[in-house]
Amino acid sequence: MSTREIRADYDDQSIVVYQAYSPAIAEPAVAAQRFVPPFKLERMTWIKPSFLWMMYRCGYARKEGQERVLAVRITRAGFDWAVSNAVESSIKGKPSVRVQWDPERGLNHEALEHRSIQIGLTREAVDMYVNEWTIGITDVTALAREIHEKVRARDLDGARALLPVERPYGTSTAQNA
Repeated sequence: MSTREIRADYDDQSIVVYQAYSPAIAEPAVAAQRFVPPFKLERMTWIKPSFLWMMYRCGYARKEGQERVLAVRITRAGFDWAVSNAVESSIKGKPSVRVQWDPERGLNHEALEHRSIQIGLTREAVDMYVNEWTIGITDVTALAREIHEKVRARDLDGARALLPVERPYGTSTAQNA
């Protein structure tokens, strides 16, 4: 496995990215199947194709303000656009898309050897994400908590069996972002 590899749940037309929000943002988004107020288009929003990295970030949906985990299915064309227009988060300026590669995480939040992509969207990229790329939004909080319970019970095989199937995502620009 390469050091930087996008792994995701995807099909020919779409890819799943994850985000965690408070119920105030998540519930209207799930109901509308798109992000609506109080979601703010003016703020940077980070999307993550790795379920386990999202679990690390939100503490299996236990951190304040991140109690709801959403699986957002977006177009591959939109995702590919974001990756191809991204700049490293360490670069100064105000790009529409930032990218950072953080250590992938395991079931117990342990750092793994390979890196997982996080994509930060701002300005026109957020607008496209919300109004053009989003195909559907599913609340996967119950799944996150079920996996966490299995991890806490040391049933790692049971936890792994519940994970979304993620496989290497092949975009020509993905590995270079």
